[in-house]
Amino acid sequence: MEAAEVPPSLVASYDRAFGAEGRAWIAGLPALAAELLERWELRRDGAVGAGEASLVLPVLREDDTRAVLKLQLPREETAAALIGLRTWNGVGTVRLLDHDPDSSGMLLERLDAARTLTSVEDDDVAMGILAELQARLVSVPAPPGLRSLGDIATEMLERVPQAVTALADPAERQLLRGWAAAVAELVGEPGDRMLHWDLHYDNVLAAQREPWLAIDPEPLAGDPGFDLWPALDSGWDDVVTRGDAPRVVRRRFDLLTEALGLDRARATGWTLGRLLQNALWDIDDGRTALAPSSVTMAQSLPDS
Repeated sequence: MEAAEVPPSLVASYDRAFGAEGRAWIAGLPALAAELLERWELRRDGAVGAGEASLVLPVLREDDTRAVLKLQLPREETAAALIGLRTWNGVGTVRLLDHDPDSSGMLLERLDAARTLTSVEDDDVAMGILAELQARLVSVPAPPGLRSLGDIATEMLERVPQAVTALADPAERQLLRGWAAAVAELVGEPGDRMLHWDLHYDNVLAAQREPWLAIDPEPLAGDPGFDLWPALDSGWDDVVTRGDAPRVVRRRFDLLTEALGLDRARATGWTLGRLLQNALWDIDDGRTALAPSSVTMAQSLPDS
């Protein structure tokens, strides 16, 4: 069986994110790919692809069905993805065809990786497609085994007093406290829907079974309002370049909350919670200022 070549970008990503553990996993990746190709009677059918955390091999099954073999380091996010894909069972998402419990390797239906929602020029049309998919996904109650937004929000609030001291600008410190206050009002009602947690334009691919399907979920149990930020942030650099970020954010927010039937004030509060989470991650990485995109988005949200 032909060995799978590991792209340098994936090697570098695992070295940055996981250190020695990541390097060891990458070293064993060609052998793992070969084992699963043989076990599932798969034939290579195209060039290797890679994201930040996974190797993707286009393959053909024994009956010539087109599929992809996706391999990534087993961790909490990978286990959650398997729970989500099994539970959604192809409704609005890529279909899980098989998986290996030991390695977390996944055999998935093949979508058109070259055509994402970014290819749809009309932003209202693209956001409408994403919103319809998201409404289907969050209609499903979260099964056991997923992280809870309540736990995540509680942990975030505990970290805020220390995190505030890392910000150099007093105005940004006050902004971070305001985002935390919004979360504090909602933490007692964290919700129980199954969230995708990373549904943006590049994670929606054209398909044959349906026109568009979601990929790469990182499922979480919680309020759908916490799931809006990736969609609002889609193609952010282009939005900023056009100079109409506040208008685009408000328009996208309107489309999403209407499609999902969300209370707008709660959706704003949980979106501020997502900005808080991003800021805490940035501070963990040594940053001393809020991301300009987060500040702009916070200022653009209704009732914020």
